[in-house]
Amino acid sequence: MPELPEVETYCRRLRGCAPQHPTLLRREIRAAHLVWPGVVAEPAPGVFRRRIAGQRVRDVSRRGKFLQLRLSHDLLLMHLRMSGSLRLARDGDPLPPHTRIWLQLGRGWRLVFRDPRKFGRVWLTADPIPTLGQLGPEPLAADFGARDLQARLRRHRRQLKPLLLDQRFLAGIGNIYADEALHRARLHPQQRSDELAPDAAQRLWRSIRAVLRSAIRCNGTSFDGVYGGGGFLARLRVYRRTGQPCRRCGAPIQRIVVAQRGTHVCPHCQPPPGI
Repeated sequence: MPELPEVETYCRRLRGCAPQHPTLLRREIRAAHLVWPGVVAEPAPGVFRRRIAGQRVRDVSRRGKFLQLRLSHDLLLMHLRMSGSLRLARDGDPLPPHTRIWLQLGRGWRLVFRDPRKFGRVWLTADPIPTLGQLGPEPLAADFGARDLQARLRRHRRQLKPLLLDQRFLAGIGNIYADEALHRARLHPQQRSDELAPDAAQRLWRSIRAVLRSAIRCNGTSFDGVYGGGGFLARLRVYRRTGQPCRRCGAPIQRIVVAQRGTHVCPHCQPPPGI
């Protein structure tokens, strides 16, 4: 699933910040083509088509794992879920397989939303609060400090890994970057959040921000053709490296299951709680 660095990469590409990527900004949406109407979470598909036509893209941003397109009158929210992807394409390019929705833009361009598993969704709304209001703070925000994270950790009695995956706790972190951040912080994913010492909470805060920033610089992590162009795969320390040596100590990376999620740890750098 695309996580914060991958969605941030899409934002930058659609804003035209990356080389060879045209900007989506200021383009008019002339029509919405719903290849699979189920992709629209809100409003009804017919209303969606009528309301979005003629609106212009004013800004492109991100909230957690949600992509936000600020339009003339509404906000278009997109969540890529497990297998969704976005690209700006020329009118003459054939639509790729599994296209669920595409937006006809001015000047011969279209925005194509492809999603083989049909888990992705889009919302067209004037009020994003019902969809985004429960999200936790942005981990890279300037006003989110180590003490803020420590205070939030103490309010819960949960294992660190599932807590980091909870979008109400922090917005944008998924399986990849939770494993990577915990390894950098030398914390076991089953460590209780309310038992974390202040110095350990500060290490975790620094590690979360370091791994997300590094992944953004690499355009995220690519494993297959669903999300392409990310170079962070070569920098992963534990995720999907079962049996390979830890980049810090050389011990073989182990795969365990925490809260029904595959989790990767170094048994030496991340000893279980109580050891």
